[in-house]
Amino acid sequence: MDVELRPVHASDLPVFYRQLNDPEALRMAAFTPADPADRAAFDAHWQRVLASSDVPRTILADGDVVGSATVYGEPGEREVTYWVDRAYWGRGIATAALSRLLEEVPERPLYARTAADNEGSLRVLLKCGFRVTAKARGFAHARGTEIDELVLHVED
Repeated sequence: MDVELRPVHASDLPVFYRQLNDPEALRMAAFTPADPADRAAFDAHWQRVLASSDVPRTILADGDVVGSATVYGEPGEREVTYWVDRAYWGRGIATAALSRLLEEVPERPLYARTAADNEGSLRVLLKCGFRVTAKARGFAHARGTEIDELVLHVED
């Protein structure tokens, strides 16, 4: 499968919105917006992202929009985040996309967070060179409770 990144287009946003409202994906991601179905909040979020110094990218698999990957935040504290449509899980797409994003954004260190029980995301991050540096607890909107999370970083 050919995985590519490109800048986000306005036409990608309805796909991202649909993906964000998949109940199983929400539960796995855990740390999501308080109300993922709030379209106005979703649109406002993406307006801010697209107007910022963040590096948002659309993930394409064989030419189809299958998710997004972004580097965001302040220099020295920037984080990565990614989302792949559940229909494409387990195919190496997130790993390929994150690897390409790390090549595109050479700035280090970069950080990431994942729910401690999100084994798929943890595998992706470890394959891309991230290392667990801390454990924390945070409120996971998608689960309605505090859960354990892992904080990771990559330096080179």
